[in-house]
Amino acid sequence: MKISTYILPLALIAMLASCQSGDGSKAEKTPYEIDTEAFEGTPYTAEKDDSGFAWQVDQFADLKIVRYQTPSFDKLSDQQKQLVYFLNQAGLSGRDIMYDQNYRHNLAIRNALETIYTEFNGDKGTKGWNAFETYLKRVWFSNGIHHHYSSDKIDPGFSREYFDMLAKETGVTLGEEPLRAMFDPTFDNKKVNQDARKGLLTASAVNFYAPDVTAREVEQFYNGIIDKTDSKPIEHGLNSKIVKNAEGGLEERVWKVGGMYSPAIEKIVYWLEQAVTVAENEKQADALKLLIEYYQTGDLKTWDAYNIAWVGAKGDIDYINGFIEVYNDPIGFRGSYETIIEITDFEASETMQVVSKEVQWFEDNSPLMAEHKKKNVVGVTYKVVEVAGEAGDASPSTPIGVNLPNNNWIRQEHGSKSVSLGNIVEAYGKAGGSGILQEFANDEEEIALEKKYGDVAGKLHTALHEVVGHASGQLEPGVSTPKETLKAYMSTLEEGRADLVALYYLYDQKLVDIGLMESMDVGKAAYDGYIRNGLLAQLRRLELGKDVEEAHMRNRQWISKWVLEKGASDNVIEAIERDGKTYYNITDYNKLRSLFGELLREVQRIKSQGDYAAGEALVEGYGVKVDPAIHKQVLDRTADLNIAPYGGFINPIISKDDSSVSITYPDNFVDQMLYYSKNYSFLPEEN
Repeated sequence: MKISTYILPLALIAMLASCQSGDGSKAEKTPYEIDTEAFEGTPYTAEKDDSGFAWQVDQFADLKIVRYQTPSFDKLSDQQKQLVYFLNQAGLSGRDIMYDQNYRHNLAIRNALETIYTEFNGDKGTKGWNAFETYLKRVWFSNGIHHHYSSDKIDPGFSREYFDMLAKETGVTLGEEPLRAMFDPTFDNKKVNQDARKGLLTASAVNFYAPDVTAREVEQFYNGIIDKTDSKPIEHGLNSKIVKNAEGGLEERVWKVGGMYSPAIEKIVYWLEQAVTVAENEKQADALKLLIEYYQTGDLKTWDAYNIAWVGAKGDIDYINGFIEVYNDPIGFRGSYETIIEITDFEASETMQVVSKEVQWFEDNSPLMAEHKKKNVVGVTYKVVEVAGEAGDASPSTPIGVNLPNNNWIRQEHGSKSVSLGNIVEAYGKAGGSGILQEFANDEEEIALEKKYGDVAGKLHTALHEVVGHASGQLEPGVSTPKETLKAYMSTLEEGRADLVALYYLYDQKLVDIGLMESMDVGKAAYDGYIRNGLLAQLRRLELGKDVEEAHMRNRQWISKWVLEKGASDNVIEAIERDGKTYYNITDYNKLRSLFGELLREVQRIKSQGDYAAGEALVEGYGVKVDPAIHKQVLDRTADLNIAPYGGFINPIISKDDSSVSITYPDNFVDQMLYYSKNYSFLPEEN
């Protein structure tokens, strides 16, 4: 729809704003007065390290923009560099899928914002323009108009009238519903709603389901399809959108060549076919061919075959590509598009290989019920990798560790691959500060432990979480998959279960004996940091009065609150009030470890038996609600630190000419986002 709002010329606006009415009072404010007021803010200034490299290059809203390096790229052969290039091109080709998956109007809104940004020649020194630019950066960061972590809709910070003026000046048109999505705070205001009372799907803006589809209808739809006796089930619904047909029944629109998202998927397939020609070995090539077949057919049995082949394929170069994690689906069926290109960090991987070699010992000695332990943990591989490129759900905000595939029976029979994104972890550390630690640590001993051992503790936690945690445990015979039994609580319970495995073993002498820890003080640092974050520091990511909704944030809170409560009689964790501030002090690390083990046993039982009621009680009872007084205190304590609670990354540029492939490290977030939109926009605005 053509924008029809009448816009006054800027010169007239300025004149009216300065005029007086007949009685000497100021004339009524125009819609643009706040938007055209001069902006006098200070732009972010990047600081360089001793080598001249700037790790953090921008900061806005609650976000910081970081860079990472990929030094192992230069050690690759020419053929391997070509493989990295082709895989990266394939990944970037699907970038717009993530925007559309997140919300049905994201591509139209992003395109309009980018056109205005590049074409507007008016005054860019105003508060209005600064708010517009910040909003566009936030949309890029979140792959859409909803916050990447809280899933709340992002407030533009400028008026509808100001946008109309910008649109008219640049010839942009945007439909009425996308405009409503931007400016009506009540419309599609939550990407992923976890409150069943509001309607898990109808109150969620995520574009995995048509707006009129309910969770109950989807449950009934899959009840008629899923064979609950199948011991090797496919991941139903992983690669499709649910819509209603002309008769009102549900049907799947599959993401494949010739189906939904075909223009982008065709490009993905093209680049994967190039990757096959330079694969490191036959098994790697065979896995890529199965991934291509899956994209061409949409067949989820082929997806399983690909994952089995991918787990068995080895090489210095690896990748993640597909519709994978289901965190963005309120009922846990549909996978978000994601890609990560990985180069093995051989030195770091060799040091950490001991974790995967000892995985059966960890399983045998866990506090799980005997019937929930795996008798033979197979095929767990662990590597530290350097990221060479990311897209979709992994960019700009990225994980620091990944364990795949997700299909439970494949993991049990064929194993899994676990990776820690070493250069991402390093970049976070280089761009971080110590202000949060100083503010929330109880005493100097806690600060000293974190400074000395925090880095090692963090890496070990990631390794144990991904390698041992996600590989641990098994379902009881006849129990359906967790997404069917635990439903909306599946993701947070699984992430919490993996965290608990890591926590249980982080204070175990075994890690010292096998050379992974210098002393048990590493475990103390890990426990201090987890409780400090779970009960205090992570609350700075929430607006005052909000519930906790993101799966990982929920699991950190329900674990921390549960052990705090259960250990109260022995004062295992004491709450200390000092100068109006709350701190937490662990008095008995051994008892805390026992509590982590007790909770791990219960969470595994919930998963193994499909106990929805117990899972719901745990998450809702400990993981969702926040003490408003503590929350306000945390926000007040961090307000002056000027440390953004969220970070994301500018990716390297992998370039290829006739003779070579090279890597460069751009330092401008805006330029990269515009470059991506120019070169990898293959989808229409409506799909």
